[in-house]
Amino acid sequence: MNSSFLEAKPILEKLHKSGYEAFYVGGSVRDILLNREIGDVDIATSAKPEEIKMLFRKTIDVGAEHGTIIVLHKDIPYEVTTFRTESDYEDFRRPSTVAFITSLKEDLKRRDFTINAMAMNINGEIIDYFNGKDDLRNKLIQTVGMPSERFTEDALRILRAIRFVSQLSFSLSKNTISAIREHAHLLESISTERKLIEIDKLFSGESYEEALNLLIEGNVCDYLPGFSEKQDEIKKLSLFNFKMLKTKEEIWTVITHFIKPNSVEEFLRSWKLPVKLIKTVEKNVFLLKRLLEEQPWSELLLYEAGIDSALSTERIRSLLVDSHSLESNLKNVKSAYGNLPIRDRRDIDTTGREIIDYMKKPPGPWVSKMITEIEKAILTNKLENNRSAIKEWLLSCNQNFEQNY
Repeated sequence: MNSSFLEAKPILEKLHKSGYEAFYVGGSVRDILLNREIGDVDIATSAKPEEIKMLFRKTIDVGAEHGTIIVLHKDIPYEVTTFRTESDYEDFRRPSTVAFITSLKEDLKRRDFTINAMAMNINGEIIDYFNGKDDLRNKLIQTVGMPSERFTEDALRILRAIRFVSQLSFSLSKNTISAIREHAHLLESISTERKLIEIDKLFSGESYEEALNLLIEGNVCDYLPGFSEKQDEIKKLSLFNFKMLKTKEEIWTVITHFIKPNSVEEFLRSWKLPVKLIKTVEKNVFLLKRLLEEQPWSELLLYEAGIDSALSTERIRSLLVDSHSLESNLKNVKSAYGNLPIRDRRDIDTTGREIIDYMKKPPGPWVSKMITEIEKAILTNKLENNRSAIKEWLLSCNQNFEQNY
């Protein structure tokens, strides 16, 4: 048995000794059968939340009303959830009624897809009521029971199904695709934050091309921020080699480049992305546009970009234009950046105070503007970066500065 399950085994043993049933469930069971890396190990049990808290010394109540308690074992958190049924779903997402039960089969019956509705007992034996193993062998994603019911209960399952296509390189069953097309509009009720989690995972999967085509085929793109009426753009986006990208910022730079929103900032904000990521992507998109207009990397552009954005943008540009030159292009950018006379405003061999003294003017916004001119002069090799040269250059340019500032 995989070490992740062995580490959680004492929790099952304690539940068994106290007279309760307990099983490994969910994605970890699926992944062990697929020989994939195991993520979080989740446990389902016949014990009620209060009974779970009584049995274990270290617990965190994260959703007792829905049956879930975090059990800390050797400082590793495990979700331990009581067998349950759900009904009367609100907003096509959350069950308004949860009933605790003693049947593992009924608990598994409420889950989304057959491949996620298997359990494993403490001895490593698989319990498979809904033919999940067959669907794993056939690389097929289909719901437990009628897909219309599953998607009406929780519309996020529509995006999850397509995300699993990307992550697992599986296909959707015909009735699942039909149900997605019929119920895609229910995604309007799902929060952008939850959609973002699924989309981020989709773009990180091996089969993102198939998944993106399913967004179009299932009319799902019409219910994603900024993706409506962008079928042609998404089709082109699907052909990009995302596997060569390194960061989430790079992924969203590429998405933005292909989607071509009227406002980059508004598009990224509509996805509720972090402010820091938005600023980086805006910068990358600006740089990428400059480069694709056949403007080569200049010392000034490299300086404005900074090494991280320069490498990210060059990676994307190379993949768009000539992927065979990617490594040599990145090497050239690193070399050129390393040879810059300055890489930061703090590298300039003078200070704002000294500039004020040289110019014999009161402090003001003009100082920052003048430092910008000094930066440009140094980066374009018109000025040597040392204090005396800068002073001489400033004094010789004093008349022009007086007129401009």
